[in-house]
Amino acid sequence: MTLKKASILIIIILLIDQISKIYIKTHFTLGEEIYVLEQFRIHFVENEGMAWGAKIPGEYGKLILTLFRIVAIFGIGYWLWDSVRKNAPRILTVCIALIFAGAFGNIIDSVFYGLIFDDSYNQVATMFPEGGGYADIFYGKVVDMLYFPLWDGVLPDWVPFWGGEYFVFFEPVFNIADSAISVGVALLIFFNKKAFPKKEQEEV
Repeated sequence: MTLKKASILIIIILLIDQISKIYIKTHFTLGEEIYVLEQFRIHFVENEGMAWGAKIPGEYGKLILTLFRIVAIFGIGYWLWDSVRKNAPRILTVCIALIFAGAFGNIIDSVFYGLIFDDSYNQVATMFPEGGGYADIFYGKVVDMLYFPLWDGVLPDWVPFWGGEYFVFFEPVFNIADSAISVGVALLIFFNKKAFPKKEQEEV
């Protein structure tokens, strides 16, 4: 895969990701939900930290996380450039491009969304509000909206740890950028041998 094709893939994913986030941010209040199917809903939440809602504690935790993401995206970008330069297998460059696009999409939220939107609590956010955004640069929240609660109900008492409790199977709410990262990582795992072929040893 050429760098041009990888760049086109990245741009397409970024456009879909950002258009969907901006639409949700400017049309939904925080926590608002609509049913598309019984097991698929658009549910607007904002993620202040890492995956699964984890956070780095402290006053500068969010800043540290955002700066770490920026450093990481440079590393992923170099990995992509180096793989294309070395004519790496197509599956590898596709996976890296997916991961890069997803990581970059969420970085845009973290870096800029606090500046360009006001908050979504009990109101639909405005883009470029006159009074300024809800946070400083690097302190934006990631917009999530895709929700697939495939099953929910009370678990049988015999189930270890969670027996008798209400449980939702696949509870995370995510976005297009998260999906791109997950698909890229999954493809790397499933096609590991094709992505990282072992060089044939020369016979002595």
